Amino acid sequence: MPRLFAPTPKPPPGSKPTPADEARPACPLCGRPMVAGPSLNEHHLMPRTYGGRDTVTMHRICHAKIHAALTEQQLRDHYHDIDSLRGHPDIAAFIRWVRRKPPEFIDGHATDKRRRKR
Repeated sequence: MPRLFAPTPKPPPGSKPTPADEARPACPLCGRPMVAGPSLNEHHLMPRTYGGRDTVTMHRICHAKIHAALTEQQLRDHYHDIDSLRGHPDIAAFIRWVRRKPPEFIDGHATDKRRRKR
């Protein structure tokens, strides 16, 4: 199976972030540094189907979790800002899990292109 992300060396426990990590913008959802490339996506805070135009850049895996956990109606009515998204129980549990992953991490589950047709 091909590797989906380039491994990054993990800093020793208790070490401080490097200057390179501090220079990277942080994901608004999980707070991990963002690395330009395929690990990033744009998220419409208000769904486009409801006239949303403003976007925020975040990790692809964070963006996928938002849309896996919430419907567009829920995003429109209750979760159209980052603070309310972080307060959702499923997303809060996800954030605790994903914070241990490297910034370039992409979930290894099958994508639409790799899924078998039914």
